[in-house]
Amino acid sequence: MLRWTRRIALLLLALIVVAVLVAWWLVRGSLPRLEGEVALTGLTAPVSIERDALGVVTIDAASEADALRALGYVHAQERYFEMDLMRRTSAGELAELFGPIAVNLDKERRVHRIRARVGKDLEAFAGDRLPQLQAYADGVNAGLGALRSRPWPYLLLRQTPRRWEALDSALTGYAMYFDLQDSQNVRELGLWKIGQHVPSSLHQLLMHDGTEWDAPLFGEARGNAVLPTAEQVDLRKLPMPDAATHRRLADKGTPGSNNWAVAGALTTDGRAIVADDMHLGLRAPNIWFRARLRYPDVRAPGGRVDVSGFTLPGLPAVIVGSNGHVAWGFTNSYADTADWYPVRPCGKGAPPAAGCDAVVRHQESIKVAGQDAVGFEVTESRYGPVMHEAGASRPALALRWVAHQPGALNFGLSDFARAGDLSAALAVAQRTATPAQNLIIADHNGRIAWRILGPLASRAGACPSPLQDTAAAVDAAAAAPIACLPWDTSTQLAPVLTAPTQHRLWTANARVLDGAALARAGDGGYALGARAKQIRDGLFARETFTEKDLLAIQLDDRALFLQRWWDLLQDEAKRRPAGSPMKALAEAGKTWEGRASADSVSYRIVRAWRLAVHARIADGLTAPAQAALGDDFIMPDLPQLEGIVWPLLEQRPMHLLSRRFDSWEALMEDAASEVRDDLSETGPLAQRSWGERNSAKICHPLANALPGAIKSSLCMPAEPLDGDGAMPRVQGPAFGASERMVVSPGHEADGIIHMPGGQSGHPMSPFWGAGHDDWVHGRPTPFLPGTAAYTLTLRPKVN
Repeated sequence: MLRWTRRIALLLLALIVVAVLVAWWLVRGSLPRLEGEVALTGLTAPVSIERDALGVVTIDAASEADALRALGYVHAQERYFEMDLMRRTSAGELAELFGPIAVNLDKERRVHRIRARVGKDLEAFAGDRLPQLQAYADGVNAGLGALRSRPWPYLLLRQTPRRWEALDSALTGYAMYFDLQDSQNVRELGLWKIGQHVPSSLHQLLMHDGTEWDAPLFGEARGNAVLPTAEQVDLRKLPMPDAATHRRLADKGTPGSNNWAVAGALTTDGRAIVADDMHLGLRAPNIWFRARLRYPDVRAPGGRVDVSGFTLPGLPAVIVGSNGHVAWGFTNSYADTADWYPVRPCGKGAPPAAGCDAVVRHQESIKVAGQDAVGFEVTESRYGPVMHEAGASRPALALRWVAHQPGALNFGLSDFARAGDLSAALAVAQRTATPAQNLIIADHNGRIAWRILGPLASRAGACPSPLQDTAAAVDAAAAAPIACLPWDTSTQLAPVLTAPTQHRLWTANARVLDGAALARAGDGGYALGARAKQIRDGLFARETFTEKDLLAIQLDDRALFLQRWWDLLQDEAKRRPAGSPMKALAEAGKTWEGRASADSVSYRIVRAWRLAVHARIADGLTAPAQAALGDDFIMPDLPQLEGIVWPLLEQRPMHLLSRRFDSWEALMEDAASEVRDDLSETGPLAQRSWGERNSAKICHPLANALPGAIKSSLCMPAEPLDGDGAMPRVQGPAFGASERMVVSPGHEADGIIHMPGGQSGHPMSPFWGAGHDDWVHGRPTPFLPGTAAYTLTLRPKVN
């Protein structure tokens, strides 16, 4: 009996070993090929693909089509799963891979019917570049097919990857609309709801659109809000909700970026320099893929393209970078790209009649892994999809969003690769459609320029959105005969700033415009200006710059914005009795390093206390709306709240104090109590460093579904990170600079580049996480690829 037990145990052990070896062999089978020769259908001439020690790719080809075919091949071998996620994200097709857990997200996305819109008008995206898109798609499918086994995430999910189509590149681009703009238009809806239930002066206060920290390119700082009088608003006499505690504010990152430029007048040899770091959710591998493309092109200066920078797997183009003649980078513009419109959809099968709006009803089907498909209906009005059904006190609401309109996205971005100077690059920008971005360009002649890149809503003469009016006005607008047309979009609305007299340009997701130009662009929730101001001031602190000087600004983690909050905490604590929460915070944070450094205790304490104070003040200001709306209340994002909070704390008017507190001092003490209790849960306050909270959580999308040991192998090291949101070095655990680039066109050899997460999506690749450590510690990495470590040659396939 014992002998049989041992035999069974040995057999089971052997089976386990075999299973592990088979799994290892299958996973290794999806590693990309790095060396040798491969025959590829469709090439007109051999293509060389070099990879340096970080996996940065250099593609040398005989034509643009061959270069893009090769880029597709490389993207598929290194990143096919991530490409697939991008197209599925915008199309609302994630549940087909992940099962029921993704159905609700798919519904949120599918209501926009992006795949149907793109399929209806692919030519608007492709223009005359459809052959290049097809070459890229063919390269992608060839690269996927050349792997010995399907990419390892599909093995884990027990799924088979779907072929890549030219249309999928458009879906990849549309995924950035969802990343960079609010597809639910939550902020505008929340502010409108509040406006129906609070005095107009209180609503205007919440809508205040700036602070003393503003640093626009056009116009002046708005300054802090002027507080309404007790005759205008008295919160002590207005309703408040029954909830025992205040509403919390979201502590979220700001999707966007920093970019700036200095003109040749500010460098010793007349070169202009661009700095760019785009802030997005961070993952392993990174969203971007570094590449250099070289090929002959009669339309390019000197008849040849040589462009380096960051590509987005799924799109055959360098998104930001430099081509020897111009360099360019983006930040999210936060223009207002969406509006709500009240509608009364006509009944099913009923003809349009007075008092109802004609609609089209689309039956959508969401495929779900392991289950039956989920069907649901999307109702489309002339404004856009109906996102909110009619309620007791309002009509149904339809969303008009720039992303829905024909021409919202095109392939014009690829033309930057052959732009020869500033004028040519601005001409490319004039016809390029992408989610609206602050574009900064420099050219080899030392010139710089800014403009908004991408379509804006052309609201002049179109149906106005009535949601900023009263509820009665909304009802009247919904019932009135419609004589106007919904707004369209245009890439021609943005102002252009060339040759600035100060020889400097800067943007950081905050307001850059003023006056009529601001009215055209609108306010989509501009970021607090503190980060932009710190960048601007850094640019004016010197009269001569090098690439390393601009990198130093990118890595600036000084907490200038929080200095006065630390002062306030220390001053208030002096007036508190021993043992009070505020006294405890002040004592633990008494040493002010003045930076969001990983080892700083004071930064963490002051930051948390400020947010806790903000939350209590926002709760008080919105209390009447909370009481009226109940579960229908939405706390909107209030990025300019600092410009309201600070004058409140300076003046401390009782009529604007939340009814939850007897005094402003009590409000601040309550905030301190929350922070003390939260931080003390893990140990003494004096040991609660910023890095303890701000440690990297940069992982593969599938990491959280795996056991601990395997999960850790799919994540970058959990290192404490310097930086935060209100300073140039934007950094959170899984959010921050998805890249850093400092480069002068024509001087790329002096350029600097960083990228977290590495080039490869395969954890067994030598390029998994390559370069990540340089990004963490800010060590300068050359912009151009290094010496080739591997070379793969693609040759035309002979039939």
